[in-house]
Amino acid sequence: MAAPRSPFLMSFAEKYTVLLLGVTGSIVLSRLLSPAEVGLYALGAVLVSLAQVLRDFGVGQYLIQEKVLERQKLRAALAASMLVAWSLALLVWLLGFPLAVWYREARLQQVLQLLSINFVLLPLGSLTLAVLRRQLRFRAIFAINVSNAVVNLLVAAGLALLGYGALSLVWAALAGNLASLLTGLLLRPRGLPWLPSLKGLRTVLGFGALATGGGLFDEAGVAAPELIIGKLLDLQSLALYGKAQSVLNLFNQAITSAVSPVIFPLFAACEREGGQGNSKALYLRTISYMTALAWPFFLFLGCLALPLVKLLYGAQWTPCAPLIRIMCLPCAVYSMFSMGRYLLVAGGQLRLQVRIDGWSALVKVALVLAAAPFGLMALAGAAGLALLWRSWLSYRCLRQVHGIDASATLASVRKSLGVCLLASPAPLAMLWLPADLPALWCLLALAAAGLASLLCWLGAIVCLQHELKGELLLLQQRLFGRIAPASKGESCV
Repeated sequence: MAAPRSPFLMSFAEKYTVLLLGVTGSIVLSRLLSPAEVGLYALGAVLVSLAQVLRDFGVGQYLIQEKVLERQKLRAALAASMLVAWSLALLVWLLGFPLAVWYREARLQQVLQLLSINFVLLPLGSLTLAVLRRQLRFRAIFAINVSNAVVNLLVAAGLALLGYGALSLVWAALAGNLASLLTGLLLRPRGLPWLPSLKGLRTVLGFGALATGGGLFDEAGVAAPELIIGKLLDLQSLALYGKAQSVLNLFNQAITSAVSPVIFPLFAACEREGGQGNSKALYLRTISYMTALAWPFFLFLGCLALPLVKLLYGAQWTPCAPLIRIMCLPCAVYSMFSMGRYLLVAGGQLRLQVRIDGWSALVKVALVLAAAPFGLMALAGAAGLALLWRSWLSYRCLRQVHGIDASATLASVRKSLGVCLLASPAPLAMLWLPADLPALWCLLALAAAGLASLLCWLGAIVCLQHELKGELLLLQQRLFGRIAPASKGESCV
């Protein structure tokens, strides 16, 4: 199936802009707030994130995958969004006090009750984002999400300077969501209803219950380490683990989260129009792209974790560098299967994906609980093993349903492995850097290694004739269109 590249380019532009603003905010706030203050907000955010999985209740997926989107279905979707989100707002508000007692942190109650307001705002813009994604209108989504990130950064930095501590992050989250809501109202697609309806609500809730079940399992697995650390260890350990995860998630924020909003409807269209053959080919090409980006990224990150953390966040955060190194390899392996969930759901295998999420979360919680008494290093290793287990489950299901076996997978990533090897000398050489390197030398070392790795990576893409070569040439044409007019051709991904 052919698809224009412009949605992907706008999706990447949005994610990179939000990522840049997020990294800037993290650098600034790491110097304005203590690890304990960041840890307090992180604990509240993790607790709320469990409810965040329920807040959409699969309404967005329902609207995107529905073949014929009638006004009545939109009104039913709005009713489902209001029912679930506002119920969650009340629940989070009421749980503020008992959770503060459980974690023996009185300030947690105010953090949770303020964050519950986000659930009140959610239904007011939920249909807008879902329909914009269905229509692949990523310019509008760019404006909505960037407005959120800009306001979030400005409010957080301003309130932190005024001494609000952890609450500066809470108020910033609320201000950012309000900004995205107002921007969404300006860009709202025509014909969207303002009033909900109970007619058709059962259909939406039925789909949402299944989709949300898998999301709950998945989010429980993500949140489990931080919840366990917050209870069995301390807030400083929680902040260190959270910071390590935020660095590792840079790839997801920059690449995966930009590809997934577009690749899901493309997989669904392939299933409708050409059957499993087309969707399988698209999937294999997608993981070829993903691994060519992910493997060099995690190699670079693992080798230069210490100077990178010291430069970005300061010496007080260097204990999280070993945690990053431990988890880089499992993250690189999982990059081969991260798009598998969208292929399974697009092919009507939502129940199978829910089982993957459930077993993955169960094993992760068990491993993390067993490792927690032995400290953060053991806990990071347990989280890495759980990610490898999830990769294996995804592979088995993709092989059974779509016939994507080991030979097909390895054939699609063999050039990516060559690209990674050719880009590896510079980051591997940086392993010899002393741990007490001054900040200026850290900056110079990172710049030199980054430039050398980038040049080697580009050379490898060209020399090995990797599939990404065509995409890079198209991007060059788009950026310098007046000099070298872009081709009118289109292709998948």
